[in-house]
Amino acid sequence: MLHTRRDFVRALGAVGACASVPSAFLPTETLRQRLAADPLRPQLHLLPSQNWMNDPNGPIYWKGRYHMFFQCNPNAAVWGDMHWAHAVSPDMIHWRHLPVAIAPTPGWDDADGCFTGSAVNDRGTPTLIYTGVKTVTPERATLRDGVHNFREVQCLATSADPGIRTWTKWKQPILQPPDDPLLTGFRDPFLWRDEQHWYLGVGSGLRKQGGRVLLYRSLNLRDWEYLHSLASGNWTGRDSVNPVDSGEMWECPDFFPLGGKHVLLYSTAGQVLWETGELDPKELVFHSQKRGALDHGAYYAQKTQLDANGNRILWGWIPETRPAAEFSAAGWAGCMALPRVLSLGADGSLEMRFAPQVQSLRVKSVVSSQFERQGPSVPPARSLRDIQIENLAGEFRWNTKSPRARFTLEDRGGPWWSMTIEPKEVSAARISVNGKTAELPVEPQQGFSFDLMVDASVAELICNTRHAFTTRIYRKPKGPLRVTVDDSESPSVENLEGWQLRAISPDRLTS
Repeated sequence: MLHTRRDFVRALGAVGACASVPSAFLPTETLRQRLAADPLRPQLHLLPSQNWMNDPNGPIYWKGRYHMFFQCNPNAAVWGDMHWAHAVSPDMIHWRHLPVAIAPTPGWDDADGCFTGSAVNDRGTPTLIYTGVKTVTPERATLRDGVHNFREVQCLATSADPGIRTWTKWKQPILQPPDDPLLTGFRDPFLWRDEQHWYLGVGSGLRKQGGRVLLYRSLNLRDWEYLHSLASGNWTGRDSVNPVDSGEMWECPDFFPLGGKHVLLYSTAGQVLWETGELDPKELVFHSQKRGALDHGAYYAQKTQLDANGNRILWGWIPETRPAAEFSAAGWAGCMALPRVLSLGADGSLEMRFAPQVQSLRVKSVVSSQFERQGPSVPPARSLRDIQIENLAGEFRWNTKSPRARFTLEDRGGPWWSMTIEPKEVSAARISVNGKTAELPVEPQQGFSFDLMVDASVAELICNTRHAFTTRIYRKPKGPLRVTVDDSESPSVENLEGWQLRAISPDRLTS
């Protein structure tokens, strides 16, 4: 079962806040050896050297380097005591950890946690805006989950450090929540600007009405004027302790121009959703035209940035789906999804591809020469058995025009990851990935294309550049992974390519 951030909030409770984090990401030698030997710990994805992580925060390209901040608990492999961890990369693939950027300050409005936010370049000054939380009386709280009564405010920090390692907080919040008894949350800010103003969107909602994004305007990032709701949704009609589950609250909204349209991303009611449409330039209201699921699997807390070439890059948190006792005992929890480049299809749908930098991880092709000589059809079973991926680190690409198809990776212990396609009707198909099923619209004779990234307990699949399935697998491997396909009716795999991938660090510690 996918655990969202609020699930962990309710179940675990926050650890006491601290202002500094000595050796937050410096595991003991014993723990280092254990983590490095854990075959379920990803070796291609960004994750802390130990303990808990969740949402990507404020990714920004700054002075020739990619900086990623993310939610972390430096003291345990469970949710709580939220800090902003910091990592830097030349290419969005190979990462080096830096000191914690933002930590809770006792007595301040972020005393119980520095929640998710954004990073911007304010005329040469790197600036973070994030949600600070502090325990208050129930009537003043904006986040009530049966365990906590948190008041959420928006806070600001700036850096004068060329490497943006050190940050100075503004002592007072820059934005307080609306005084509305129906308010269901006030967190996860994002920003954009025009020639004159900054605009700030905050995830929120109203009880028994639906989630929404509250829109504010400012000239200086410090003084804000409330405008109206940028966009809003509908309540599911179901009551829930967690308003995100019932659609009464939108988490982690993001909003940006793309391909002549605007795109809105948010998480609610068990889904991570995208909408494309038009932003009214005068009324500053978003009018949705198309929508869909951003990822059908273990993927949450989406966040985007522009890369060095102006491409829109999508990040996301891959949470744990195993019991909390297991990942707590393992000493680590969560990782960052691989970067995906977003674009807009001809029909206005959101499209995504793995960023081309991911190809730098390829060590060698594992598709046999016998298959290469045969051309576009699938290799025979004998040749398929020659395809092996070691250490659960590989990439596969293939196509199929068959209305029924099955592609499986297995080891000596049996199937490890599998994907099946079945026709549902003329314009739709049912795709199942390790038991997770979704219905996809398809054009007649279009066929399917797949790109699969395998990394220890994580598998990320993108189908037809529009449908993503992120899967967690917690079975320890028994030998290399091999490919099997079901060709009972017609060739179900064409143009199969495969690569062995290299780890981004020698010890799975991403540093």
